[in-house]
Amino acid sequence: QVIRDVLDELRRLLDAGHAGAVIDLAEHFLRKFEEQMQSMGDSDGFAGGILEELQEMHHSACMKAQPDPEQLAERLFQWSLGSDWGVFSGVVDQYTDVFGERGLERYRALAQAEWAGVPPLRPGLRAQGYSGKRSRITSIMERLAERTGDVEQLVAVKSRDLSSEYEYLDIVEAYRKAGKNTLAIEWAEKGMQAFPQGADSGLREFLADAYHRLKRHSDAMNIIWVEFSDHPRLHEFKLLRSHAFRAGGAGAWKRWRGKALTTLREHLEMTAREAPKHAWTSYRPDFSDLVSIHLWERKHTLAWKTAQEGGCNDSLWLELAKKREVGHPGDALAVYRRLVEPSLARKNNQAYEEAIELIVKIRGILRRLGRTEEWETYLRELYADHRRLRNFVTMLDGLDEQTPGSGRTSRGAR
Repeated sequence: QVIRDVLDELRRLLDAGHAGAVIDLAEHFLRKFEEQMQSMGDSDGFAGGILEELQEMHHSACMKAQPDPEQLAERLFQWSLGSDWGVFSGVVDQYTDVFGERGLERYRALAQAEWAGVPPLRPGLRAQGYSGKRSRITSIMERLAERTGDVEQLVAVKSRDLSSEYEYLDIVEAYRKAGKNTLAIEWAEKGMQAFPQGADSGLREFLADAYHRLKRHSDAMNIIWVEFSDHPRLHEFKLLRSHAFRAGGAGAWKRWRGKALTTLREHLEMTAREAPKHAWTSYRPDFSDLVSIHLWERKHTLAWKTAQEGGCNDSLWLELAKKREVGHPGDALAVYRRLVEPSLARKNNQAYEEAIELIVKIRGILRRLGRTEEWETYLRELYADHRRLRNFVTMLDGLDEQTPGSGRTSRGAR
């Protein structure tokens, strides 16, 4: 409330014609607030909102007071360069109406002088050369370059840091937006050459798409194959399919699909063999990626067999069980019963609700199979094994009441 009162008082001063005083006071409170944020942080975003309001008020006061543009440019440049909280980071865009040509030129001269001391970063050198100050001056220079509308000036700034593939992708995007596709392709190729291992997927996808448009389908597929080989998952499988159809239709996809599934299976089997068997880790590799692909292709029987062979995560087991309910209710029943216990082990209401949903499915299958006694036995076991989970038991009571003839039996077991 105190902060809100300060803001309200600043607005009253501004409305009363004391714009110069508001500039000084806003800057004073911004400094104090930044100091406080060093210790308290801003997890809920409240402090960031206050900083934004103070900066907006400062700008409004500058519009009215019209301070010396060069002095203001110097002050705000130094502030933005040293602020860990982004204070006055948008000066180039927001204060041009206050700076005018004189102020903007002074701001640009200060930025260029600072920029001259920023060393270039070659591929892989981010750890040695990154800093908050570097990031801030880079952002300032990019904004200044964008104002000129000259993409080459923007690229000159961005190419000062080529430490990772993401910087190459930024340059590619800059050229693409400017309609300079040949240069965009050249920079994408440079990025691929600079990072032959583990290149960014966005860089690969851009280049593959560009190659398709140039009828270089074989080159496009080679790039997308590397992407799948690095990340053999459902998303990359879909991507491979899309590009294969562009390259040669269904026939091409048939060949690439077979290669992809063989490669993925070999990868999963090797991972399973090499996985540590330490008792202290619960991680165990499985065939989830292969199962998810078979499900996406609607090869439900194959997905089930694959899951039985190599296992998969619980969400996939649940999806498989839903597919098996009608034709193979026994398979679905086994999955649902197995998944109840892990849900209850999490011991929270959401987990209990998930367990109840599974139990309802179990009840439905057992009824359809005419195995009523088995359901009643299972219900008694649930009460006996989990009687300490009061919220779960309450939910189970509601379920029990919906089960004709079972209430007395199951409750009597508690």
